[in-house]
Amino acid sequence: MSVYFGNELEAPCYASVSLRNKLAEIDADPAINCQGLTMSNGQRIFVEAIKKYCAERDIAVDIRCDGWLIVMQRGSSRHIAFGYDIGLNSAIALRIANDKSATAEMLAMSGIACVPHHLFLSPALDKHHSALEQRERMREMLGKYPDGIVLKPNEGTSGRCVVLVNDETALQEAAKEIFSAHPSLAISPYVEIEEEVRVILLDDVALAVYSKRRVDDWRHNLDFGARAILLEKGEARDACVTLAIEAAKAIDIRFSSIDVVRVGGHWQVLEINSGVMMEALGRFYPELVHAAYSAALDKVFA
Repeated sequence: MSVYFGNELEAPCYASVSLRNKLAEIDADPAINCQGLTMSNGQRIFVEAIKKYCAERDIAVDIRCDGWLIVMQRGSSRHIAFGYDIGLNSAIALRIANDKSATAEMLAMSGIACVPHHLFLSPALDKHHSALEQRERMREMLGKYPDGIVLKPNEGTSGRCVVLVNDETALQEAAKEIFSAHPSLAISPYVEIEEEVRVILLDDVALAVYSKRRVDDWRHNLDFGARAILLEKGEARDACVTLAIEAAKAIDIRFSSIDVVRVGGHWQVLEINSGVMMEALGRFYPELVHAAYSAALDKVFA
């Protein structure tokens, strides 16, 4: 069983009671929040980008909660950024994107190739299946996918609390651990990912397209050592951008980061992220990150 549940330097896997806490737990370098979590390594590039954008355009900016809540005002027009959300997306788009199983359902309904994610509620919340029935459903999935299955919080991000299991004992242990901290989990088949690409998308425009090259970890997460490599123009980049645009349209989301993976030579969507977090990318390409956030803010103040 391969698992990561955090360590003393990164926020642990625990149940979050608000969006602020959820965002704080997923970033390896989070801004301090209103409940007192400590920021360890300086200001987020997200905050820096907003401050720079506002300073260059005479927009008043009021930073609260040490960067977790930002109020921008120009004349009578006021806009708010919270966490990594600048306010371009609708509430329903945010809800779907934050739910891995709902996203997979919407993509499948739209005929878009994607990695399936199956929802399992915590036994304490599931009123339609007994704990025995739920365990049997999980065992069936393990039998259906002989290469293994991946368990993760249904609303988690950044590779936290993601578990790869290949046997029933590990399956039950992983489910118990995730359910101890989260109200639901998603199960997907383990697939041998040949390449993973993230597309930062604003409406129909790709602001950044980069491959996440893993090093020592089986996950393609930048927080776990993967490197960001910008994709050059070509067939692969075009295929990823086209697929990302189709996925964004399927859930009607405007500003997002969309992960697509190549499996068996074919591209498919892994997940859609409504919070456009580019802290790790900013360590490699800070100018690109600033330009991406500026383009999104232009839409906010249009």
